[in-house]
Amino acid sequence: MRECNQCGKCCIKYADGGLSATSEEIAWWEATRPDIARYVHNGQIWCEPDTHAPLTYCPWLSIEATKDNAATRYGCSIYRDRPEDCRQYPTSIGEMVVDECEMLEVRDFRDTDLAQKRLDGLKRFP
Repeated sequence: MRECNQCGKCCIKYADGGLSATSEEIAWWEATRPDIARYVHNGQIWCEPDTHAPLTYCPWLSIEATKDNAATRYGCSIYRDRPEDCRQYPTSIGEMVVDECEMLEVRDFRDTDLAQKRLDGLKRFP
C-alpha cells in the first residue's frame, strides 16, 4: 500500500452529504472554531451558511500546487480539526476499491486480507 498522494477522491466523493460529525465535534467547533461551525445546520455538516442548503463540495478542500504541476493534489484547510469521519477514512480495502483510492497497489488486490491488516496497522498511528 502506498502513502496517500492527496488525489482528493475521498474528499470529493464524500463531501456532498456523505459525512457526519458528532454532537461533541459540533459543540467543540461552536466553542472554538466558529468558522467551521457556520457550515453546520441542524447537525448536518457542510451546508451553505446563509441558505443552509447542503454543499456539493467540502468548503475546506483546497487544490495545492505541485512543484512540477504534474498532478493535482488536494489539501484540507481544517486538517487538525476535521470530523472523525475524515480522520477514520479509509476503513476497509473494499471501500478503497470502490472509491478508486490511489493508495492501493497490485499486491493489495491479490491478497486483500493482508492488505486489510496493513491498513489496520496504519490506523493505529495518526
